[in-house]
Amino acid sequence: MARTAATPAAVKPGLSGQQRRPHTRIERSLRDRGYALVAGVDEVGRGCLFGPVTAAAVILDPRRPVRGLNDSKQLSAERRRTLSERIRERAVAVSVAAVDSAQIDRVNIYQASRWAMKAAVMGLAPAAQAIVVDALSLDVDMPQRSIIRGDATSSSVAAASIVAKVERDRWMEEWDRVFPEYGLASNKGYGSPDHLAALEKYGPTPLHRMTFAPVAKCCCFGLVCDSQLALPLTSPNQGADALFS
Repeated sequence: MARTAATPAAVKPGLSGQQRRPHTRIERSLRDRGYALVAGVDEVGRGCLFGPVTAAAVILDPRRPVRGLNDSKQLSAERRRTLSERIRERAVAVSVAAVDSAQIDRVNIYQASRWAMKAAVMGLAPAAQAIVVDALSLDVDMPQRSIIRGDATSSSVAAASIVAKVERDRWMEEWDRVFPEYGLASNKGYGSPDHLAALEKYGPTPLHRMTFAPVAKCCCFGLVCDSQLALPLTSPNQGADALFS
């Protein structure tokens, strides 16, 4: 079981009318407790219909701060790319990991997200001594703080969200060249109207998440699913003859 530093329960930051920017107070408090290498961890792509859930872990260097960190969803694509480069240049360590759509279908998106985040943490070199995680708890043997809306609260989690988002978006742009019908370069695998329309017309690709409802209902690839078309398990040959006679 993972050990939890400070408060075991998730911490919910106070919100005001003005949006707050991420800060380093959580990381500083852990460093003050003797954990010199504190990693922020976040994932992107949980709500997508296509492709992997992607996670990043980042150990920021307090001597080389990265200005302008924020929740990746609040930044433009160009700004995310610029910040991702700066994070990789200035951070003590950066690690990215992903769990593909087949595993997501097998274990569910929640567990797949935890697996991706744990893999990102384990890939850090040097290794983290404590972690700050966005919303989830991870099965790692080190102190951790789980922060609701961590990407809007913790600078290291915000950095992880930016790196993960930029990496996953790059993959979607590459897959767009393989499956241009689905508009992956623009919708990044989310269920946009053009993506849903393409699913209805062409059916899913092998990299779609078949257990997600908008994909599952299109798995017949244009055929009307009827229980009467199912082949009898006891006599497959007779069932096939009846279906195609």
